[in-house]
Amino acid sequence: MSRSASRPPAGPGPMLAFAWDLPNLCSLAGLLAALFGLYFAIRAVYPAALMALLWAIVFDWSDGRIARAVKGRTADQRAVGAQLDSLIDIVSFSVAPALLLLSVGRFSPWFVPGAFVILATGAIRLSYFNVFGLLDDATYRGLSLDNNVLVLALLFVFEPLVGRASFAVVVYVALLVLAAFNVAPIETPKLGGRWYYAVILYALVLSAIYGWQLR
Repeated sequence: MSRSASRPPAGPGPMLAFAWDLPNLCSLAGLLAALFGLYFAIRAVYPAALMALLWAIVFDWSDGRIARAVKGRTADQRAVGAQLDSLIDIVSFSVAPALLLLSVGRFSPWFVPGAFVILATGAIRLSYFNVFGLLDDATYRGLSLDNNVLVLALLFVFEPLVGRASFAVVVYVALLVLAAFNVAPIETPKLGGRWYYAVILYALVLSAIYGWQLR
């Protein structure tokens, strides 16, 4: 037996090499945006937190488009990219909304069960999706998690007009309803095409509103 024939397989290569794959860089940019969202949520600077999370959605929608446009990606790059995207989704669209809820509720113990429900349904949904995928090429089972942030971003526009205690209850109820839809046995469309540009416009408009609130 030759020396080369007895060598073990080379393996997929260094872990950090996958970070330089362009779609994965876009995913990581979304993770950075989510980190800013968490940071500002902890500090109760809600306009800045929601601006960051809106752009986390834009990066999340962009990485797939970039992946389809980049030629010559390996099967390993695609597989790692899919797992990276899913792990970042739970930070951006489950952990961040749960932390926002706790922050709006001033970290009261009464808000911990709601935060757990948001985290648990997000984890269950992503685990289910990673195993079973779409119902077909354009249909999800349940409401995708990024919708949670899209709804929250609109709700928080009105936060300065509502008392803190009342607004905390509104956010609590809204997030629990969204969590139920995340894991509900309903069919929802996988939005793409022109909806991508609509999401960018939505992020731009709400970012302008939140920027004005931060003045």
